[in-house]
Amino acid sequence: MTNDSLQASHQPVQRTSWGARDLGLISVFAALLAALTLVPAIPVGPLGVPITLQTLAVSLVALCLGSLRGTASVLLYVVVGLAGVPVFARFSGGLGVLAGPTAGYLLAFPLAALVAGALATLVLRRTRRVRVLWLFAAAMAGSILVTHPLGILGMSLNGHIPLGQAALVDLAYWPGDLVKNLIAALVAATVFKAFPRLARRDFAA
Repeated sequence: MTNDSLQASHQPVQRTSWGARDLGLISVFAALLAALTLVPAIPVGPLGVPITLQTLAVSLVALCLGSLRGTASVLLYVVVGLAGVPVFARFSGGLGVLAGPTAGYLLAFPLAALVAGALATLVLRRTRRVRVLWLFAAAMAGSILVTHPLGILGMSLNGHIPLGQAALVDLAYWPGDLVKNLIAALVAATVFKAFPRLARRDFAA
């Protein structure tokens, strides 16, 4: 057997479609997101946008499932909520939430999962050292680049306040997001130790 053949035999098999296991993971993590969201929320600021465990759940889903499956799971949660099932904060649901101050955050969640999941995939493929810190950085990237900017925009548009004021309101969520993203990274690293196959990233990542 040639060296090329030996190297090829160790390459991960690239799947071209999702199987039952992938669909099951997407559904289970979407349900987990809904369950964590329904933990009692704390309203903050003049618009009453609540502090919830949504960002923790979104980060955890993205880190554990990767970009594609993570985005699909979060998107499933958002679609179910917009369809009227009360899975959003404070047992809300329906298209009416898109007119509220939380709309930007909700719409940002699938994109944040895409970013965090893609970066988490890169981390898992390239290093086994200090994974918790790198996974935390991946989760924070989703928050910084997507969740907070779109959340601020949504509060400004739907709350009829200047962007600067919306940004000041958004500052109240940063300490909690730091803690929640760190928890998500710790939990994800623990999950990967218990279930190493989940850390393998292929087409279904």
